[in-house]
Amino acid sequence: MNKKSVMNNYRFLALMLAAMILGCIVGWISPKFGTTIAPFGTVFINMMFCIVVPLVFASISGAVAGMNSRKRAGKIMGTTIAIFLVTGAIAAVIMFVLMKLFPPVLHAWHNMASEDIGEHATMSQMIVNFFTAEDFVGLLSRKAMLPLIVFSLLFGFATNHAEQGDGPVTRWLDGLTQVMLKFVQIITYYAPIAFFAIFANLMATYGSAITQSYGRAMLVYYPLCFIYIFTAFPLFAWFGGGKHGISTMFKHIAKPAIVSLGTCSSVATIPTNLQEAEATGISKDVSEMVCPLGATMHMDGSCFSCVLKIAFVMGAMGTDMSWKMMIPVIAVAVFSSVGMSGVPGGGYIGEYIICSIFFPNNVEVAFPILVAIGNLVDPPATMINSSGDYVVSYMVSRFVDGKDWLNNAIRRQQAEVASAE
Repeated sequence: MNKKSVMNNYRFLALMLAAMILGCIVGWISPKFGTTIAPFGTVFINMMFCIVVPLVFASISGAVAGMNSRKRAGKIMGTTIAIFLVTGAIAAVIMFVLMKLFPPVLHAWHNMASEDIGEHATMSQMIVNFFTAEDFVGLLSRKAMLPLIVFSLLFGFATNHAEQGDGPVTRWLDGLTQVMLKFVQIITYYAPIAFFAIFANLMATYGSAITQSYGRAMLVYYPLCFIYIFTAFPLFAWFGGGKHGISTMFKHIAKPAIVSLGTCSSVATIPTNLQEAEATGISKDVSEMVCPLGATMHMDGSCFSCVLKIAFVMGAMGTDMSWKMMIPVIAVAVFSSVGMSGVPGGGYIGEYIICSIFFPNNVEVAFPILVAIGNLVDPPATMINSSGDYVVSYMVSRFVDGKDWLNNAIRRQQAEVASAE
């Protein structure tokens, strides 16, 4: 029974990969047709977005409300945020060094086109918007993911304080989480069709741009993302899960990586991360806090792209990104990436932050360049961001449940299989 389940899982992954490849081929051969069928992919993404708001609220609030110890909840959240910041800084350092070795722009641009971007929020307004919405209705939008997460955490703590981890609201939140996960499972059956349309449109829209003016930057960025998955992620998994961490991670990371690569959304990948975390044996309260929180705050891929964007615009303007700028660039990369909303395109929040700090007098020139790079690197960046949420749950589990948590989970699963037979 277990082998059959594994085969079915990989059969579905193979089907999604085939749909992606076929979509790329169709988009390359017939760009017009690739653009025409884009709505079929948009339908899937929109359905995922409709699910994700109640799922994030129920999973985070339920995880905190159901904890027997508020001390454990605080430990999970504090450890999670600390790991997000550390891994983001590591990613930014790696990209900074690469940009010094392989500058994305070799010669300054003399005729850069400007674009009217309109007014944008001040730094203080962005900080307020990162953590709060104007009213309750504003929390129901996918564009307010971080305020929704803050609200959900506080709601969970309030429920835990009122019901002591066992009450009608706590049980309702747990039930709602299970229902929404089943909802996701139903929608997933449509995924191959959606992925075909999504990748046909991506190839039709960005195929020529990738191979032209931004080609040098992409030649650095794309390989780096895949190298990061096969080097940094195994190290993180080994640190978090011990000797079985790497093999277990590679068994489960494929699905979140493919879903995030296709949807270009950390938020849309939350359900998949939760499913794979449960299958791994990660504690429910850990996964239900790490994965939704990571969709907004864990952005290693975005830290890569932030440093790339800064180096690109500086090169285009004929300015050198010196080693003295390493600390401020890394700080901005981590801060701006944490502020991104986890939806396709990131809401351009990161671009606004970069412009306001590094290019305040050239916003109209820098912003369109940053947006163009952001669009081109969005799929692999999101893949690193989202699949990394699953890997981070290993490290959080080590600090919260002890270094033998994965060995214990494997033994439990083996015992369950043995008893079923």
